[in-house]
Amino acid sequence: MGQTTLKDLARKLGISASTVSRALHNHPDISDKTKRLALEAAEKYGYQPNPIAQSLKKKRSNIIGVIVPEIRHNFFATLISGIEEVTYDAGYIIMVCQSNETLSREIANTKALTANRVAGLLMAISLETTTYDHMKNVIKQGIPLVQFDRVVDELETGKVCIDDFSAAYKATSHLIDCGYKRIGFLAGREGISLNSLRFNGYLQALKNHGIPYYPELNINIGGCRGTNGRQGAEEYLKMDNPPDAILAINDPVAVGAFCRFREAGLRIPEDIALAGFSGSPESALIEPALTTISQPAFEMGRTAASLLLKELASAEGEYTPETIILETELLVRGSSCAGGTK
Repeated sequence: MGQTTLKDLARKLGISASTVSRALHNHPDISDKTKRLALEAAEKYGYQPNPIAQSLKKKRSNIIGVIVPEIRHNFFATLISGIEEVTYDAGYIIMVCQSNETLSREIANTKALTANRVAGLLMAISLETTTYDHMKNVIKQGIPLVQFDRVVDELETGKVCIDDFSAAYKATSHLIDCGYKRIGFLAGREGISLNSLRFNGYLQALKNHGIPYYPELNINIGGCRGTNGRQGAEEYLKMDNPPDAILAINDPVAVGAFCRFREAGLRIPEDIALAGFSGSPESALIEPALTTISQPAFEMGRTAASLLLKELASAEGEYTPETIILETELLVRGSSCAGGTK
């Protein structure tokens, strides 16, 4: 009544299990007749190869592990679709885990995937990740690792990301061109390179355009969700001299801030302008729609998967990790100055 095994097929055919295995794998030493009988029996009795046994024999499976901070985030959901399109065509399946923005879960996910002998690993680190021993262990085990979006620069792996500095510079320059003078930055979490790069791009744009930087307008909200954006907006609302424009670390944060400002009776963009990152669908649903940096999530997934497959196909020691920077686009909408300057 259980799953049919090679031994079950061997008993039914009156041959050894090793002969059945070689027949199913089209071994040249096995006759065409035996191969045909083995294939017919496998189909008749519903035989499926044991992936665990195969991975033990080959020391790796046909599974590629994927670790993302949050599956519910449209950016990562779209990115996963890009990964799956490439890996499926290459004969691999993906096993997706989410860290829920915690280091402990990211470490647990990494251990679980490597224990299951994944062929390779694709990952974006969590907001809590500031130590990287778990990633170094993956590399030491000889498991190909490619990072995307949020990457650890000092680890020698394949990387796919955007130019976060230039993108933030572009968005901040747009707000300046619209006439805003007190521009705030809603940051995610200190210690993450993505956060630092976007902040530095924002800072450089202010400097190059001769706009003062007000340290009190740079708020680290500790996360990248809508609730964090609302918390940041609350801090700004308490100020005697609040910002007249804000660049948020991502779209969910910007939308969260947007909703809190509207509840407080502020007009957007007349009283306060907003810009975000990622180009998520929700950014176009609010009114006025959110100005945002559109990130190519699907293409990022495809590119990261392609880098991993390239490493898997290379001979041991012959692969040199690559870093690929993808282009972004500034989508100017009503939350800044789509209808004219301030």
